[in-house]
Amino acid sequence: MAGALPVSPLALPLPAELPPIAGVRLATAQAGIRYKGRTDVLLAEFAEGTTVAGVFTRNLCPGAPVTWCREVLEGGLARGLVVNAGNANVFTGAAGVRAVEETAHAAAATLGATANTIFLASTGVIGEKLPAEKIVAVMDELKANLAADRFAEAARAIMTTDTFPKAATRTARIGGAEVRVTGIAKGSGMIAPDMATMLSFIFTDAAIPAPALQAMLAKGVDGTFNCVTIDSDTSTSDTVLLFATGQAGNAPTEDPGQLADFRRALHEVLHELALLVVRDGEGAQKLVTINVEGAVSHHSAKKIALAIANSPLVKTAIAGEDANWGRIVMAVGKAGEPADRDKLGVAVGGVWMAKAGGVVPGYDETPVVAHMQGREIEITVDIGLGEGRATVWTCDLTHGYIDINGSYRS
Repeated sequence: MAGALPVSPLALPLPAELPPIAGVRLATAQAGIRYKGRTDVLLAEFAEGTTVAGVFTRNLCPGAPVTWCREVLEGGLARGLVVNAGNANVFTGAAGVRAVEETAHAAAATLGATANTIFLASTGVIGEKLPAEKIVAVMDELKANLAADRFAEAARAIMTTDTFPKAATRTARIGGAEVRVTGIAKGSGMIAPDMATMLSFIFTDAAIPAPALQAMLAKGVDGTFNCVTIDSDTSTSDTVLLFATGQAGNAPTEDPGQLADFRRALHEVLHELALLVVRDGEGAQKLVTINVEGAVSHHSAKKIALAIANSPLVKTAIAGEDANWGRIVMAVGKAGEPADRDKLGVAVGGVWMAKAGGVVPGYDETPVVAHMQGREIEITVDIGLGEGRATVWTCDLTHGYIDINGSYRS
């Protein structure tokens, strides 16, 4: 797209330290797939025996890289990852399949691995053939530049309309060993994950069998990436991959008790990355947290929360700093979940505006207006019917979203 985008006002800097993870080496290069003068390809190399887990888009028109990853994931092992930005390799037919195969085999030859241990991800424009030859052409350069301390560069190389790189890191203990979990992500628009978000890659030096890794990733994604939305559109390329190199020295285990602290660290990394994606929502000026309580079930609460988060009328009211709680009520009612108008309550910024189906007596809009003028907005809805609760995150909808997407292919 034409011109560099201004950095989101909600942006957060990369962590001050992104230490190496034993068994992971990274390199980036400029292949010129779509962007000029910036890196757009990432190669990651993993130690022998690295296990892998993944979750992928449920969009029924997935990209060729998603299909490839689903197939090779069955082996449970990974030696390499190749990611390109600028072209999604989606809706490209046989040419897309060939591009995936050429890239995987080139990476396998470069790393001395087999193609079924190479994972691929692509992000960018849909419907244009991916020039795999450009990726293949920089493989030698990538191999020569592989290093352990390249997480910041990796996060930048996978960006498309992102305005800042996204990474998070934590430590945990498994038995007597300290393990590290580090993740990077990209995402800004076409975001309403139905299992994952855009692209995200998590790396750990822990030794964890693939089945246990898969179970923890799937559960972690459901409460993080699957609870954010920018524009209600589920990407064709959504991919989250988790690689465990086994270099930390812990005994491999599937015991839930021994993995409790690892699950905590993984969840924190996923959650932080998910919120960074929302902070970089296309045209976003405000980060919005939506809490729904009192629903008939947690599932119902989440559907109601997402209905609010995806409502253009709610999102534009937030952009305009308009404390229009009527739009929130509308969104609750359209969600298709049990709700009773006369039991409903709505609060913004901790101030209850409406309860029991009506305006709170003596309601003063002044503090709510002040809250709406901030960068971070909190909405709470009490359905009044049960114990179900959920939290989702979104951003406002501004003219910037139209500007970015109206000229996306320009």
